[in-house]
Amino acid sequence: MDRKKFLRALDGEILAVPPMWLMRQAGRYLPEYRQTRAIAGSFLDLCFNPKLATEVTLQPIRRFGFDAAILFSDILVVPHALGQAVSFEEGHGPRLSPRLDEDLIHKLDHIDLRRLDPVFEAIELIKTALPAETALIGFCGAPWTVASYMIAGQGSRDLEAVRIFAYAHREAFARLIDILVESSVSYLLAQAKAGVEAVQIFDSWCSVLPTREFEAWCVAPVARMVEKIRNAAPDLKIIGFPREAGGNLELFASQAKVDCVSLGTAENVALARKRLPPAMALQGNLDPLALIAGGKALDASVDKVLADFEGAPFVFNLGHGILPQTPIEHVERLVARVRRT
Repeated sequence: MDRKKFLRALDGEILAVPPMWLMRQAGRYLPEYRQTRAIAGSFLDLCFNPKLATEVTLQPIRRFGFDAAILFSDILVVPHALGQAVSFEEGHGPRLSPRLDEDLIHKLDHIDLRRLDPVFEAIELIKTALPAETALIGFCGAPWTVASYMIAGQGSRDLEAVRIFAYAHREAFARLIDILVESSVSYLLAQAKAGVEAVQIFDSWCSVLPTREFEAWCVAPVARMVEKIRNAAPDLKIIGFPREAGGNLELFASQAKVDCVSLGTAENVALARKRLPPAMALQGNLDPLALIAGGKALDASVDKVLADFEGAPFVFNLGHGILPQTPIEHVERLVARVRRT
């Protein structure tokens, strides 16, 4: 019983009151985060300042007492460590340059983890400051999602640029995915060495792909990552988040072999529970907009999620990240309702 509640759920244990954390729980909805962000300068400066990254990671733990903290960083630190220039423009999101083409992909080398030393230093600081019962989660982007930014140079809803590139230049794109698999594994293992106890692999943009491409660019790369991580760090727990995979969710779960599958907001939980192994831990999937709405709508939505996952090894979370306009009192109400306090 000394094992942390969050890790027990990932082990497959069914708990009467599920552990909980929220994606993007350290963020702009918190006034203390906004104050720290103003001190840091740019967003990447905040990610690469170990003391400030530690501070914002701990802020939601102090406020809400979540069962797990997630390292404050960004999935695009991997392209940064591969040599691509990364910046974040207020109101426009990330910008990466140069945009990758065939020639640049063939010139890519493996990741320089020294460029990410501040991240590992932050993990060590966070680990010493966390309450004994609170787990620490590390993360990275899945190869497909990270590649989409590296090819397009920015975010995109339909992912037209990367999808066309993957069709037209399959060999070059496969090489990019291979580099991202190896780089991401090295990055996550370094996070584990620094002190994280679980990692989440975010495939935020996998839902746009037909099944053949989903299997090639989403499932197979994550499966390779999981195998390599297990060989090197068998005790590290792995959460996969193939956001809104829908009909491809079973394919992901059966082949990727993660410890836990995180479900997006629109996933049919009843269908997922029928198709996924009953011993597999699940995570999710409250609509972040219900959290903004608050009141009786929030209560009903929380109760529905709890009922949907009853009897399963389960971690309560959102179906995607918490939004900046979320009222703090609604998060407090959410925590009280999940914990029945």
